[in-house]
Amino acid sequence: MRTPGAGAVGRVPAPALFVVSGLTQYGGAAVAVGLFTQMGAAGVAWSRLVVAALVLLLWRRPWRMTWTRHDLLAVALFGVVLAAMNISFYVAIEHLPLGTAVAIEFIGPVAVAAITGSGWRERVGIGLAAVGVVLLAGVTLSLGGDGVVVGLVAIGVAAACWAGYILLGRRVAVRGDGVTMLAVAMAIGSLAFAPFLAATAAPAFGSWRLALALVVVAVLSSVVPYGLEQLVLRKVSPATFAVLLALLPATAAVVGAVVLGQWPHGVELVGLVLVSAAIALTSVRRRPRLAEPPA
Repeated sequence: MRTPGAGAVGRVPAPALFVVSGLTQYGGAAVAVGLFTQMGAAGVAWSRLVVAALVLLLWRRPWRMTWTRHDLLAVALFGVVLAAMNISFYVAIEHLPLGTAVAIEFIGPVAVAAITGSGWRERVGIGLAAVGVVLLAGVTLSLGGDGVVVGLVAIGVAAACWAGYILLGRRVAVRGDGVTMLAVAMAIGSLAFAPFLAATAAPAFGSWRLALALVVVAVLSSVVPYGLEQLVLRKVSPATFAVLLALLPATAAVVGAVVLGQWPHGVELVGLVLVSAAIALTSVRRRPRLAEPPA
């Protein structure tokens, strides 16, 4: 089973897909920040996953597929890690600026690229990307206070889960229809955290505006970006995917500046340049060697 339009989307360069993914994902996160006072960060994150799972389930109808026990186990593990990543990230951005949170979370992809990368392009690329992401973080952590500590702990958990998301997500993507499996993963992840967070969704039942905002957040921050990433994961290695993820802190910084007024400092512009260089380096395809003419 193939995702409708996957062929056309698959011909789009991976960096371009990541720009779209980043803009939608953190555009949704910027909207979600405004809902924290009504539902709490963890509640918004969980509700977003529930809505996104429902949208994807209705679209993909995974019950038409044949599932093996191994498929379900892989998808279930992926779903729990995905849910934990989203919830911990939203808790983090309740206490940290959006661009800073994403930059610190990038420790997860850096670890994946450092461990799984083999070619020199991936090694140099992840080095440039890591330095660029650190510069993108700027000096915003000098704010201090208990809230920053909570944010740092939460983003540390999110970083570890992001590494797991890359490795497990690729396994899911290459097994078949990644978007359909993503739908089931989100549903399982939502159910896993339901006993702890379901009560936080109660305000959404009393306000159609809040419910509509959750739908917007779910589509922008889950359905679109994670669907696109499933397509990219089928085409590239985990290390290359991790380097491409450096585009997300850059897009997060842009969204944070435009929507939340969290403008980057001058040194962060250097970080953007380094991230761009890393993407360009790892996106260059090696030319195949020409065969030697017969003697």
